[in-house]
Amino acid sequence: MNKKIFGYIRVSSKDQNEARQLKEIKELGIDERDIFTDKESGKDFNRPQYQALKQCLRKGDLLYIKSIDRFGRNSKEIKKEWEDITQNIKADIKVLDMPLLDTTQHKDTLGTFVSDLVLQVLAFVSERERENILQRQAEGIAVAKANGKHLGRPNLNLSTLSKEQKQKLESNFSKWKNKEITGVEFMTMLELKKNSFYKIIGEYEKTL
Repeated sequence: MNKKIFGYIRVSSKDQNEARQLKEIKELGIDERDIFTDKESGKDFNRPQYQALKQCLRKGDLLYIKSIDRFGRNSKEIKKEWEDITQNIKADIKVLDMPLLDTTQHKDTLGTFVSDLVLQVLAFVSERERENILQRQAEGIAVAKANGKHLGRPNLNLSTLSKEQKQKLESNFSKWKNKEITGVEFMTMLELKKNSFYKIIGEYEKTL
């Protein structure tokens, strides 16, 4: 039976860069087609690439991950998935940032106990870190709201347009109505998205 080596990478959003994790995993000699990358939250394991990876894993295969928090952020889910891979599928896992979490090495009872203990501690720390991040975000939003700051997309309407936008609207409205310019050209001119454009046009027509 040919044993395969896989790598798993996770970053928590599409804006984050997985390059550092990818570099370390590729340096292990793993084929890029056997490296699975998710740009998803670590709150659960309903991630497309992770699920695809599990479909590929077979008995005796080896899975590398950079750190336990890249695997997941929910301690119970981490333990469940770890056991599913190592006990049910019977593949091995190596965590690069924590050499004690290497199921190819610690096969004896004491080694397994130490690995399980380290896994549970790290999984708990990872979960607590995520909870702390969410709490800090919630506190930041509450402070911003208390200070009167508007978060998220601005509520665009006719009254919030800049003086320049209003002038362009007034001078080009009839051209748009007469189909001398297209809706896309008018939107671009006003620097508005489609939904905001039609909302503001509706408001403007009521003033005529």
